Amino acid sequence: MQHPILVTAIRAARKAGDIINRSFARVNEITITNKAHNDFVTDVDQRAEAAIVEIVRRAYPDHGILAEEGNRIPDKDFEWIIDPLDGTTNFIHGMPQLCVSIGIKHFDRLEHAVIYNPIHDELFTATRGGGAHLNDRRLRIAQRKDLDGALLGTGFPFRDFSYLDTYLATFKAFMLKTAGIRRPGSAALDLAYVAAGRYDGFWEFNLKPWDLAAGALLVQEAGGVATDFTGDQGFLENGNIVAGNLRVHAQMLHIISQEINKPKA
Repeated sequence: MQHPILVTAIRAARKAGDIINRSFARVNEITITNKAHNDFVTDVDQRAEAAIVEIVRRAYPDHGILAEEGNRIPDKDFEWIIDPLDGTTNFIHGMPQLCVSIGIKHFDRLEHAVIYNPIHDELFTATRGGGAHLNDRRLRIAQRKDLDGALLGTGFPFRDFSYLDTYLATFKAFMLKTAGIRRPGSAALDLAYVAAGRYDGFWEFNLKPWDLAAGALLVQEAGGVATDFTGDQGFLENGNIVAGNLRVHAQMLHIISQEINKPKA
């Protein structure tokens, strides 16, 4: 039996997904605004977020909300961390790698997660202690023992380039030790893919809480590890994350730490 909060989150994600699906085939008709350099928002993002918030507020009027497109309700005991359309640039270009991401935090601990790709009708869900699922199928993280032969996901810097050199150093180090690296353009969905065993690991710098919250819990509930670059649980605050099974995570964390702490030339 699913927790009532998770049931509400699923209903909200599917409602947002319906809005995204209806617009996906006619992307040329949507309104696009540039929030900052390479940071886009569409009227679809805004309508999807409004639909999610309406469902959450109706079911849980006392809960806090932190949403990408501006909905902010001060955190109380519970906080809903919402990205109504992760992968907006993909959406604008008609690429189907995108999702709705909803993570629910109770005090300082993530408790529920929904990531929904409406184009492929893939619904990833998790509740703390209840495991992770994809369309009702239990997920287990990939069991690869080391980076040799591993497939990793990542995200390239596209807004803030101040850490570009450090990121490229980690990219090069992983490229030399793995079977390949993918950058599809939706961090939330990438983390869901780690939980599903499609990737062996994932790392990225400088993300936002709504990019990470749901995906991190999915990884953990699928038997994996998700931490920041110090090995702690501060990723929602500092935006840096590395995820994988216990062994892959440890090896990735070691390489990232080496590159971050390498003396500057």
